[in-house]
Amino acid sequence: MAGPVRTVAAAHAERPAARPGPRRCFTFRTGIPLNISKYEQRTLHALAQGGRIEHRKDDAGDIIGVDCITRDGWRLSDCTLSVFRKLRKRRFIRSEEGRPYRVTREGLEAVRAQLDNR
Repeated sequence: MAGPVRTVAAAHAERPAARPGPRRCFTFRTGIPLNISKYEQRTLHALAQGGRIEHRKDDAGDIIGVDCITRDGWRLSDCTLSVFRKLRKRRFIRSEEGRPYRVTREGLEAVRAQLDNR
């Protein structure tokens, strides 16, 4: 003997409500996330001091490599392609007209103050 036929809508109706996702920490006024990784923090700090991110593209126009150059001309090894994508997704960096990526105002607000060892 077969049981009652259940529809997809009925199965979804019986499912308990989803739990809310992890809570994110935001600053009080701006709503910018505070949870930035160490590598993102270092990259943003170098950009805030006048650095830039130079990108390389393939024939299709996709970014395949990045180099973070400090204002003194040194290459920052902490800036990988994954760090670059996270910063761009959060709109902490921006490029205009194909020029190198620079820090945005949101990126400046997100970076914590660090002492410059000069």
